[in-house]
Amino acid sequence: MEEFELLKKGSAEIIPEDEFKRKLKLKRPLRVKLGIDATGPDIHLGFAVVLRKLRQFQDFGHTAVLIVGDFTAMIGDPSGRSKTRPPLTERDIKKNMRKYKDQILRILREDRAEFRFNSEWLGKLTSRDIVKLTSKTTVARLLERDDFSKRFKENIPISMHELLYPIFQAYDSVMVNSDVELGGTDQKFNHLMGREIQKEFGFEPQVVFLMPILEGLDGVRKMSKSYNNYIGITESPDMMFGKLMSIPDALIMRYYELCTDLTEDELCKIREKLKDPKVNPRDIKLDLSEKIVSIYYTTAKAKGARENFIKVFSRREMPEKMPEYKMKKGEKIWVVRLLISAGFGKSNSEIMRVIRQGGLKINGKKVTDTNLELIAKDDIMIKFGKKKFLKVIAK
Repeated sequence: MEEFELLKKGSAEIIPEDEFKRKLKLKRPLRVKLGIDATGPDIHLGFAVVLRKLRQFQDFGHTAVLIVGDFTAMIGDPSGRSKTRPPLTERDIKKNMRKYKDQILRILREDRAEFRFNSEWLGKLTSRDIVKLTSKTTVARLLERDDFSKRFKENIPISMHELLYPIFQAYDSVMVNSDVELGGTDQKFNHLMGREIQKEFGFEPQVVFLMPILEGLDGVRKMSKSYNNYIGITESPDMMFGKLMSIPDALIMRYYELCTDLTEDELCKIREKLKDPKVNPRDIKLDLSEKIVSIYYTTAKAKGARENFIKVFSRREMPEKMPEYKMKKGEKIWVVRLLISAGFGKSNSEIMRVIRQGGLKINGKKVTDTNLELIAKDDIMIKFGKKKFLKVIAK
């Protein structure tokens, strides 16, 4: 079946496959659930892996049911955590959600998408309802979860509210009558719990459709806003390109496989190139970065980001476009205060440390004097660290 094979491509696990095949033969669109974590304002490439698969479902005529976890975010998803995760406030969640829909619709079709907030039903549960819901599973079952099990064995505290998270997420599947739940492999327990709770409420259980986890910029942990190792899909082309060029060479194929639409034949050719000792992985990474940026921006902007990266970081030149700081002619300013104002650091001591280490260049010359006062006579070109540039304009 062409639909099954195309949807299965790139997935990590489908539980169970035979049920998925059967559901695909139903004469109606499937309701494909995806939970949205509102822990930060930006969608990153790791989450885009799942969103792009959801778009495939939409292209086959199925409905994307996006559950905005505004209620569960106040608990905090403990998946993969070794300690209690700080919950978000309602204000944090609303602030983060402002940009979410626009970003999601850069990938998904709006005409085949439902956006639901789980506070719609979870916020209305009474104490009696919660007791009834928690009676559908056991503490022993919840402690089977890897992170809970590990913390329990190591005598690391597990708060009661954390145990409610997988139960509430499972109840979401009941409330939206989910046929398929899509997510990363780290959500396997939660999604399987959804199957169990659906059965308890007399619903046909959902199929669990798991996608691989994309590692972040550190090359070790999953890409996450919480770990600050992510590449946002709305970051500027230059910023996105630069971050992609910083990933470890070992992740080049991983990013090609999970972040692009290349065919298996095209991927095989890239694998062979990476094995060739004459080929510099950096050149392959340049192609990868351009390809990914072009997915979220135009081809022209992706090419421009590539040219700018080569110009700045390979030839050590100044970029054509950079932030500007305007001063009156003859005005003086302490260089540390200027760099703080430009957003290049959070404290004087942080800025001064970089300067002492030789990380400041003014008009191409290295400066290590932390007491320097700049006088705005003519325009001044500043490079701070490896990737921060500033043009001081004297008016």
